[in-house]
Amino acid sequence: MMEVGTKAILAKPIQLADQVAKWADEAHTFRQECLELKSKTERLAGLLRQAARAELYERPARRIMDDTEQALDKALSLVAKCRTHGLVKRVFTIIPTTAFKKTVVSLDNSIGDLSWLLRVSSSSSNDDGDDDDVHLGLPPIAQNEPILFFIWMEIAKLHTGNLDTRSDAAATLVSLARDNDRNGKLIIEEDGVGPLLRLLKEGRVEGQDNAAHALGLLGRDPESVEQMVIAGACSVFTKILKEGPMRVQARVAWAVAELAEHHPKCQDVFAQNNVVRLLVGHLAFETVQEHSKYLIPSKVTSIHSAVLASNSNQSNELVNVVSSVDASEQSQVKHPLGKNGKKNQMHAVIQSTIAARSGNNKTQSNGLIVRHQHQGSLSGANLKGREFEDPDTKAWMKAMAARALWHLAKCNAAICKNITESKALLCFAVLLEKGTEEVKCNSAMALMEISRMAEQDAELRRSAFKPTSTTARAVVDQLLRVVEKAEFDELLVPCIISLGCLSRTFRATETRIIGPLVKLLDEREEVVLKEAAIALTKFACTENYLHLDHSKAIIDAGGAKHIVQLVYFGDQTVQIPALILLCYIAHHVPESELLAQAEVLPVLEWASKQSFMVQDPIVDSLLPDAKARLELFQSRGGFRGYH
Repeated sequence: MMEVGTKAILAKPIQLADQVAKWADEAHTFRQECLELKSKTERLAGLLRQAARAELYERPARRIMDDTEQALDKALSLVAKCRTHGLVKRVFTIIPTTAFKKTVVSLDNSIGDLSWLLRVSSSSSNDDGDDDDVHLGLPPIAQNEPILFFIWMEIAKLHTGNLDTRSDAAATLVSLARDNDRNGKLIIEEDGVGPLLRLLKEGRVEGQDNAAHALGLLGRDPESVEQMVIAGACSVFTKILKEGPMRVQARVAWAVAELAEHHPKCQDVFAQNNVVRLLVGHLAFETVQEHSKYLIPSKVTSIHSAVLASNSNQSNELVNVVSSVDASEQSQVKHPLGKNGKKNQMHAVIQSTIAARSGNNKTQSNGLIVRHQHQGSLSGANLKGREFEDPDTKAWMKAMAARALWHLAKCNAAICKNITESKALLCFAVLLEKGTEEVKCNSAMALMEISRMAEQDAELRRSAFKPTSTTARAVVDQLLRVVEKAEFDELLVPCIISLGCLSRTFRATETRIIGPLVKLLDEREEVVLKEAAIALTKFACTENYLHLDHSKAIIDAGGAKHIVQLVYFGDQTVQIPALILLCYIAHHVPESELLAQAEVLPVLEWASKQSFMVQDPIVDSLLPDAKARLELFQSRGGFRGYH
């Protein structure tokens, strides 16, 4: 809305209008025309003085004042010429008759614009919620760009309307922003972000949801996101994720994902505002807290194991994994009663188990410290009463939290580390198995981005995916389950990519990964063939310390014949990755009889004559050496197989 400094722009138009009226009375020529100009300027001066006392929407007000000032300048110039004294001056002062008509039209336009601006302000301030502004008509200033008029009108409502009016205005802006990107840019340029953020903080649930929806749609390019961040979007989003209704929190999580997707530089700003921690809390709500009954210090491991054994038939495989979480961490929890605490251990375990069975989240432990992940401690947010939300809203909240974490984690090592240090990885593993389709998809994508970063960052790889970590095993189990199922859906490709990126975390004894990936090389969709070949390449490449073991495993799983078929007959997008994989295997295990039986050497010789293949820099660097090693070990039928 207009501030004191902005209202100062009204001073000059008011002075000009008064001056035109005064000089019109002193006109010696064209008196009738000058009196008409006086009438128009007096009406305009009244509207300008009314505007000076009103709360106006700044953006259209400034443009209207600029046009009004230009119209008054022209009117003043005309009446000044009509005040000329002396016969000679009058003869040489030429005023076209059309000049008065054009000036009158300009003044009428300014009157119309100002009238519209004042009516919009008064109707927006009306607390009865009537839609009188629907009948305001199109102001002259917006004739050439009608959409601008609609945007101005809705943002004016956001500035001064009651909560219901502001909610409706936000919903209209959602429709306008969804139509095309240009509308979104206009909404930002015309100062729509600030009132949307205020509605998000102050409105009712419907209005908050509409405001968050509009803000998410506005962040379609880096420049727009940057302006929204500067306007304070991150801090408002944090407040909602901490205290807002779950429906609005889910919409805000979606908006965070939209902004992070279109402008990755805002990821760190969100992280600084604790958005990552809050999102993880929403992801963990009713996802892992039911497993917290298993997190008991290792001093009572044998007793606890005996108690849990009775429930083994009722627990799924993933819960069993969670029940053994990091004994090394648990063992650091000391008994507060020292030696006297031993006699209470059995009682503590029984109580914790009874509490778990009855659904009591407050695990009791007479003198025994139990590491219990309470809902509030997971997120730092007020989650009281959230268990009564309807299941669809809960599922949507998890889906949007996972989506936001996916886009926040993309190419950001610090955020990936932040996520993996929480219970998010375990949440993703649980949701990848038990969530809705949308939750599963977003969880898979988040794991893919974290795995990609772990592939590049050795420290993250060692801390988050160490082989002894039960959480990491749970994640791998779920990724492998999807790959073994081999159904072509939204989960398969990101799970393939994740396993490939984690290839350096697997021990030589971890042989279960290679087989399912090799099976995907047999008559699958092009994208699956390509990603499976790339994933296996990460196992077989020289940079992988266990490349020799993995190359042998690929051959033993029957991979050679599939790879040969892909190099010969695959799509060009698949041929290059398959050839690179074949080169690595041939380089590491040239003595393999199975490679000879698959006729790998003729394939490499054929590939070396294909121009589009040898133009690839990786193929160009690998192919000659792989061919030479095969020729050395397999020429003249002399095989020295390793098996």
